[in-house]
Amino acid sequence: MDIDYAREASVIEGNPSLKSIEDSISKPLSTKASWKYWLALMFTSSLLITGVVCLGFSFYYGTGLWGNNNPVGWGFPIINFVFWVGIGHAGTLISAILFLFRQKWRTGIARFAEGMTIFAVMTAAMFPLIHVGRPWLGGYLFPYPNQHALWVNFTSPLLWDVFAVSTYFIVSFVFWYVGLIPDFATLRDRAVTKMRKFIYTLFSLGWRHSSRHWQNYEMVYLILAGFATPLVLSVHTIVSFDFAVAILPGWHTTIFPPYFVAGAVFSGFAMVQNSLIIIRKVFNYEHIITLDTLEKMNKIMLVTGMMVGYAYGMEFFIAWYSGSQPEQFAFMNRAFGPYMWAYWIMITCNVVSPQLFWFKKIRRNVFVMFMVAVFVNVGMWFERFVIVVSSLSRDFLPSSWAYYKPTLVDIGILLGSFGFFFTLVLLFAKTLPVVSIAEVKSSADGSQPTHHGGSSHDK
Repeated sequence: MDIDYAREASVIEGNPSLKSIEDSISKPLSTKASWKYWLALMFTSSLLITGVVCLGFSFYYGTGLWGNNNPVGWGFPIINFVFWVGIGHAGTLISAILFLFRQKWRTGIARFAEGMTIFAVMTAAMFPLIHVGRPWLGGYLFPYPNQHALWVNFTSPLLWDVFAVSTYFIVSFVFWYVGLIPDFATLRDRAVTKMRKFIYTLFSLGWRHSSRHWQNYEMVYLILAGFATPLVLSVHTIVSFDFAVAILPGWHTTIFPPYFVAGAVFSGFAMVQNSLIIIRKVFNYEHIITLDTLEKMNKIMLVTGMMVGYAYGMEFFIAWYSGSQPEQFAFMNRAFGPYMWAYWIMITCNVVSPQLFWFKKIRRNVFVMFMVAVFVNVGMWFERFVIVVSSLSRDFLPSSWAYYKPTLVDIGILLGSFGFFFTLVLLFAKTLPVVSIAEVKSSADGSQPTHHGGSSHDK
């Protein structure tokens, strides 16, 4: 094992390109943060503090500070929950599915996307607890023997969310950590302080760059990728059941599972692209996160955007074909009722703006692709707003109709969720390699047989 490690080190030292890859990726971890980084961290932290303050008021004074009313009992917390779960889908898609299909263009973006999955799911998991109004009772959502001999309602789709999201988080976290192990070993060997060396040694789990380690790593990574792939489809499918199993007009439709999955991938790729464009500029990763990679992401956004647009049209067709007057009214109300402003913002951002990616010059223009991705994220948030609010505000009984207006506390909690997410992203970018050192070295050195940068010698 020590001989294998020595050979691996000699290969890297004798190859300037591999050495420069290590230097460029690990440089942000060993150098002092720039003033731009601290300014961004102060901005995201201020958003986070705003959300914490609004949550504190909500817990102290009650949920009456929110815009929820009768019949709109689901407001911003559920809208934000569905939005952030969708953001978390791109990481598993990029890392697992593209890995199984051997798409090497994922190399520069997979690690960052995996990290974003973890942070997005953490953000999403808070909102069901916020929604119930008593987050300290969240333990009752999990099925375990308790002193009251009471069990959870296994037929409730809200409980299905608990199983789906917790499983998705655990598998995504393990998948992310396993991919980090070779990089922890690389950082361990480059560490200049005893504290850093101890931390990286602890998390590298004794990795020595041997052929045996690479073989075991490849097998575990492949198994985890195969296990994580179905979760991309299952998690947001189960989230869509929160709506689809209800009898409310506008929700009770079988198109929701594939529609929600396509929308999740759509918004997830947009958020990954927004963040990557900033990261590649701040840390000078243009040679790793290339324009070709960003262009391929734009193509996926174009395809998923058309799938979402098709789903919008099919919803109206299904409502018309069903012959159900409440169903027909629900969709006409979305497009031309009191929330038509939100509906047409959704259509413009999700269906119209991605059509710009038909043109290659726009697909390779960093500023334009960044703005389109921003529009997509805005549109996908409004999609969840339209689904939740428009159906609830006008149900079967006209005497109970009400107009939903979010309050400043609602908006503050929403801003706080973005602050929490991007604060974690910035801390991740400064403490861990946002690009896989092992995978990039593997792509740069064609003599290495393993996909993740294993030794160039035989076992």
